[in-house]
Amino acid sequence: MILKTREEISKIKRSADILGMAHGEVAKHIKPGVTTKSLDRIAYEFILDNKAKPSFLNYQGFPASLCISVNDVVVHGIPGEYVIKEGDIVSVDGGVYFDGFHADCAFTYSIGEVDQNVKELLSATKEALYKGIEQANIGNRIGDISFAVQNYAESKGFSVVRELVGHGLGKELHEKPEVPNFGKKGKGVKLQEGLVIAIEPMINLGKRNVDQDDDGWTIRTKDSKYSAHFEHTVAITEAGAEILTTYKYIEEALSENVNYA
Repeated sequence: MILKTREEISKIKRSADILGMAHGEVAKHIKPGVTTKSLDRIAYEFILDNKAKPSFLNYQGFPASLCISVNDVVVHGIPGEYVIKEGDIVSVDGGVYFDGFHADCAFTYSIGEVDQNVKELLSATKEALYKGIEQANIGNRIGDISFAVQNYAESKGFSVVRELVGHGLGKELHEKPEVPNFGKKGKGVKLQEGLVIAIEPMINLGKRNVDQDDDGWTIRTKDSKYSAHFEHTVAITEAGAEILTTYKYIEEALSENVNYA
């Protein structure tokens, strides 16, 4: 477990700011009729224009700057020729590497009108993220975060993916410890000042079981029901959990565009 200095956390925050703005650029363009590949290109160009690098591009062979996961795809969707349509939900997950440090963040959009149970899935997944963040305090354990996410999601009638987890990050995109979205209070690694982690609930409308496509990346629900994904990079500080990534630029775009909620 690699603890970060205040200066290193500030550098991660700068990566996170660039990432947040890149998400905002994608949010301006996500609507029916656009391809997932075109959204990936927008993020790629924005990140490079800001003298940073996309963390995901070529990471273990991943071929894009964003993971874009539509409907029953949980995570790791590869951008391509798929044309977004009314009623889809689209998870956009990205990372930025700048000045030696990574940041990681995801947001799931609903495109136009979606069923009420899908709206509730997105709301519950996002709220589960913040329930987990509330437990990211010095002296707590990873299991306190995990339990908070699981307890909230399941209380709303949804299921928690278990094969994929959050993680530490910093100079590397994935560092110890793992941060599952299920677990028991008081279990796991003790949280210390300077730890930086990505908390990322992946919550399913149906059952929790998942499969991997033949491309070696795309993870989708076994029952083909929708899945949502929200993620923030969070630092453990004396003052409590500090959210380093931001949805600010996404929310600004949301307020100006009626194509998604």
